[in-house]
Amino acid sequence: MLGGLLAPLALLALASLALGARDVPPGDVLATLLGDAPDRTTENIIWSARVPRTLLALATGAALGLAGGLMQALTRNPLADPGLLGVSAGASFAIVLASGVLGIGAVTGYLWFAFAGALVATVGVYLLSSAGRAGLTPVKLALAGVAVTALLSSFTSAIMLTEPESLNRYRFWAAGSLADTGGGELLRVLPFLVLGAVLTLASAPALNSLALGEDLARALGRRTRLIRLAGVTAVTLLTGASVALIGPVVFVGLIVPHAVRVLAQRLGLGPDQRWLLPACALLAPCLLLAADIAGRLVARPVEIQAGVLVAVVGGPFFIFLVRRQRLTEV
Repeated sequence: MLGGLLAPLALLALASLALGARDVPPGDVLATLLGDAPDRTTENIIWSARVPRTLLALATGAALGLAGGLMQALTRNPLADPGLLGVSAGASFAIVLASGVLGIGAVTGYLWFAFAGALVATVGVYLLSSAGRAGLTPVKLALAGVAVTALLSSFTSAIMLTEPESLNRYRFWAAGSLADTGGGELLRVLPFLVLGAVLTLASAPALNSLALGEDLARALGRRTRLIRLAGVTAVTLLTGASVALIGPVVFVGLIVPHAVRVLAQRLGLGPDQRWLLPACALLAPCLLLAADIAGRLVARPVEIQAGVLVAVVGGPFFIFLVRRQRLTEV
């Protein structure tokens, strides 16, 4: 399964390097990567614009896929997603607050605000959805996430409207754009993405035990509180760093884990997180790259942000999941 996902990922990465406002033949792309560019213009297009953009899609797509898979496994909730549960909105609000009010413009400066905002939003949604006699349910968790996302988004919009400079700077970022982000920003944030990915993959065996239930997981010697702490830390790192780089892209972490589980079921594989989470890290960049490529081609030379196209697919998918979940609960 993992090997089969590498082929479309490689093809989409090549397409990301070749397609855009000016198409570059695949042969010229490969020649440029090998140091034998046909001309200076092609070299500048590939190395200055499309290579950083493709690497950004690979890194942030893998991070969002891992965060979504981890959240669904950790909460045993098929509706869990960093964008839907307010994690991305919390990071976005903190970034806009740091940039528009405090004047922090460097990624490494407002990255810490993104982590704090993501963490506060995660805890807030969990406490809000746990209130009441019924306790925590998948639909309540989703509704709490939507409410917190709407609240934080309104605060973010208020700051951006009162700060015209922030509005002009972040209007494309807020839509989930892979453009205008250099390789230097990715390198500075990459350690946090790697740490979040390592924590996520290292938690896979414990997540398999947690899927059997809290009591049985404790009987097997698992420290459930430590598992949840590591999970929240990983989600905060992965989501906060991704939002700082490309903005609040929603639905990647929702769609991909479901698609991976369907693929694993078709191949006769069990619900083993040791394979499902790495598969999420490979399939999610495929989705983000495909959306980014489509955004370049649909209305070129004008581009449509990748986050917009992902939302076009993810919105109906989320409605379908909510309806199915409510029918299951009834």
